[in-house]
Amino acid sequence: MVNSMKKIDYILLISVIILIIFGIIMIFSASYIWSEYKFNDPFKYLKHQLLFFILGLFLLKFISNKNHLFYHEKANIILIISLIFLILVIIPGIGTIRNGSRSWFGIGSFGIQPSEAMKLAIIIFTSKFLANNTIKKLKDIIPILLITLIVFLFIMLQPDFGTGMIIILSVIGLLFIAGVNIKYFIRLGILGIVGIIVLILIAPYRLERILSFLNPWSDPLGSGFQIIQSLYAIGPGGLFGYGFLNSRQKHFYLPEPQTDFIFSIISEEFGFMGILIVSTLFLIIIIRGLKIARESNNLFSKYLAFGIIFQISIQTILNLMVVVGLIPVTGVTLPFLSYGGSSLLISMISIGILLNISKKSI
Repeated sequence: MVNSMKKIDYILLISVIILIIFGIIMIFSASYIWSEYKFNDPFKYLKHQLLFFILGLFLLKFISNKNHLFYHEKANIILIISLIFLILVIIPGIGTIRNGSRSWFGIGSFGIQPSEAMKLAIIIFTSKFLANNTIKKLKDIIPILLITLIVFLFIMLQPDFGTGMIIILSVIGLLFIAGVNIKYFIRLGILGIVGIIVLILIAPYRLERILSFLNPWSDPLGSGFQIIQSLYAIGPGGLFGYGFLNSRQKHFYLPEPQTDFIFSIISEEFGFMGILIVSTLFLIIIIRGLKIARESNNLFSKYLAFGIIFQISIQTILNLMVVVGLIPVTGVTLPFLSYGGSSLLISMISIGILLNISKKSI
C-alpha cells in the first residue's frame, strides 16, 4: 500500500477558520448583554469560545497530520469509550443538568458534552463496518442498526432528541452510500415514524413543541416564545441588517441567542448579506468535503469523509430549519458558529480528519 501525498485542501481549511472567527465575533455580539447581567462579565462567553478555538487549532493541526487509518484500527475502542461516557453522564451526581437535559460533565464553569464525541465515534465505527463487510441483505446491516439504536436510546435518556436525530440520519446517509436497497429505507422510515410517535406519547412536552411549531401564537409566552422571537430577529434584517452589535432581540427577548439561535442574530445584524456569506461558507465546506470523499480510493476513507460531511450538513440544515420555523425546536447548535466548546472541538477534529484524507490518495 503506497501513499502519494497531495496538498492539503486549503479552501476547506480557510473556509472553516473564517466561519469560526466570524462565529466568535457573533458570540460576543449575541451574548455580551446577557453575560454582563448574569456574570457581571460581558466577555465571559467570548473568552470561553476563544479558549476552545485555540485548543481546537492545535487539535486540528495534530489530527490533520495523523494518518486517518488509525481510526480504522481503533474504531471499536473509540466507540466503547464514547458509550461509557454517554452512560456515565446520565447518572445523577456525575452528569449535570443544563436546560432540562442531563447531557454534561461539569468542570468548573466549563461543560463537556459526551454526545458530541459520540457523533464522530459512530461515524468512525460505521465507516469501518461498511468498509469491512459486504452489504447485500437487510441482515447484513442489523449489527450497525442495533448499535445506532442503543446509542440513540442512551442519548434520549438525557434527553437530547436533536443529537439523536443527527446520529440516526448520518448513519442512514452512510448506508445509502454503501448501496443498501431503497426498500429497507422505507421500512426504517416507517419504524422511525412509529418511534417518534412513541417518544411524543411518553414525553408530552414534545407534542407542545410540535403544536407551537404549527402555530407559535397559540402559546406566545410559552412553547412558541423562542420561534416567535427568532422570526422577529430575522424578519426586519433587510439587505444589510441593523449593523454589528445593534440586535434588538438579544436584549432579553431571544433566550441565550449565542447558542442555538445565533443565526437569528446574524440575520438581524447583517441582514441578507450576512445570511448569504454564512450560507456560502457552509456550501463551500460541504462541496469540498464531498469532493474529498469522492476522490478517496480507500473504502474506509471514503465512508469516513462522507459521514463527517453528512453530519455537518444535517446539523446545519436542522439548525437553520429551526430558526426559520420550518421544524420544531430541537436544541441543535449551528456548527462552527454557535457557542459551545464540545461542539467546536469535535467539529474541528472532524475537519482535521477530512484534511488528512484530502492529503492522501490510497
